Order: sequence, then C-alpha cells, then structure tokens
Amino acid sequence: MKPSVVTSEPNGHFCDDCAVRGAAVCSSLDAAELREFEHLGRRVHFDSGETVFSEEDITTSFYNVLEGVMRLYKLLPDGRRQIVGFALPGDFLGMNLSGRHNFSADAIGVVNVCQFPKGPFGRFTEERPQLLRRINELAIRELSQARDHMVLLGRRSADEKVATFLLGWRERLVALKGPSDMVALPMSRQDIADYLGLTIETVSRTFTKLERLGLIEIIHGGISLLDPARVEAIAAA
Repeated sequence: MKPSVVTSEPNGHFCDDCAVRGAAVCSSLDAAELREFEHLGRRVHFDSGETVFSEEDITTSFYNVLEGVMRLYKLLPDGRRQIVGFALPGDFLGMNLSGRHNFSADAIGVVNVCQFPKGPFGRFTEERPQLLRRINELAIRELSQARDHMVLLGRRSADEKVATFLLGWRERLVALKGPSDMVALPMSRQDIADYLGLTIETVSRTFTKLERLGLIEIIHGGISLLDPARVEAIAAA
C-alpha cells in the first residue's frame, strides 16, 4: 500500500495551522520565507506499520514529522532488529553525509510528515544561514540522544534501563505537550525491548516489578508515573 499524499495548494497555507512549527526545522523562517518553504514540500500520510524510508536507500527526501511516532531501526546481520530511536512531531529526518539512509523508519500508528525533495531543499537553505543553524541544532540534539543511547545499552541493569527510558520519554513528551504524570507509550513492549537491548520478557517483568513497588501504574496506552523521585533514583543508580 502506498502512503497517501496531500499536496500543498497555493492557497492552502499548511504551515499556518502547523502545531509543531515552533519546534521544527522551519521555526527559524520569517513569514515570507515560510510561504516559499511550504511550497517546496508536500504532506504525506502513513498508516500504522508503513515504511517511511529504508536503510541504505538513496536519500531523495527529508522528512519533518508533524503527527505521530516513528520507530527508527537497523537490522543486524543475523536478522535481529536494533531500534536506535523514536521520532516525535518536530523531528527532522533524512540528513546524512553518505547520501543513503543509515537506518529505517516505520510508522507507529498514524503518521503525517512534510516531505521535502533533497535538491530543492538544499538550494533553499544555501542563502539562509539561520535555517542551516537550526538544522545544526537538531543534528547536535540527535547526536546527544545517540550518545545517551550508547550509554543506556552499556553495563546497566534492566531496572535502570527501563527507568531511564520512561523518564527520557516523559521528558520528550513534556517538551512537546506540557507536564503530565501520564506517559503515553504508543510503541510495543517488543519495540522497547529492541531499543534497550533486552528481551520482551525482561521488559514486561520490569514493568510489573515497578508497578508492584508502587512506582508506576500500567494503564491503557501507557503508564502513570506515581513516584517520579524513586524512578529517578533507579535510573541514576
């Protein structure tokens, strides 16, 4: 099944009602630049499980996530999957030095993106240093997240890994939607396991243990964080 494409019309002004513009790559553009920018791209809809792009494919487009969550992953030589991150609204994907995607991206639930062709996007940025600075900021943030993930995959216990994941994910959601004790988890337990380098059984047992200790409550679609301080103590161990 091909993704649904909704193309920006001259009077559509999709950027006007973009809920993530303040956090996205285009936040550095003024009103006139934004009008030109929105005509470079198109809105594309992906259903749950659809592939947005695949590892080693030649990079022909960049993607600004508008709605939904993506799993970003690499396939190991033995067929195992290592999830390297989860993309949220405002994230910008596809920039790389090799000219090929260095990971795959699938939709978790419904995902909407702005898709920009690589060539026109590159030409648009050439005379806009503020946009290049914003792209660099996002790249540095992505690098920081990758380093944190490397530490997380190191010599840490399952309890520490799960606690760190829950706190980090909550922090990203708070930055996007504001404070809440409810932490939505659209990804599956298998996704979390593949991100943390654990088995799904270990992840499930750890969630149950944290709930039994009164630190979280497992609810439909996520968890309620009952005792953030104690979860932070576990993560910092």
